[in-house]
Amino acid sequence: MSIASDLIRGHTDTIILARLMGGDNYGYEINKAIQQRTGSRYELKEATLYSAFRRMEQAGCIESYWGDETTGARRRYYRITDIGRETYKSLKKEWKLAKELIDTLIELEDK
Repeated sequence: MSIASDLIRGHTDTIILARLMGGDNYGYEINKAIQQRTGSRYELKEATLYSAFRRMEQAGCIESYWGDETTGARRRYYRITDIGRETYKSLKKEWKLAKELIDTLIELEDK
């Protein structure tokens, strides 16, 4: 689904921030939630996911910390910050406007 991937790629940060609005989480679980929510029609590549984490952490949108797992591998968790919440709201508003404009431009006019 390269077309869907191309359309979605510019909204990676919004998608990740939306997942983190529900609470702290780690990369694998965020990607798994994205897959489940899309019926396995979309998943982020690992490199894309972790590049987005680095970019958003540098921008102050998210913070990371190491989990305290008693069994299994230690995981890096991510939490959304106040800046991240505001960024999410702004990006979501931009998405809604873009969607509205695209819908308007591609809908056939009644003649």
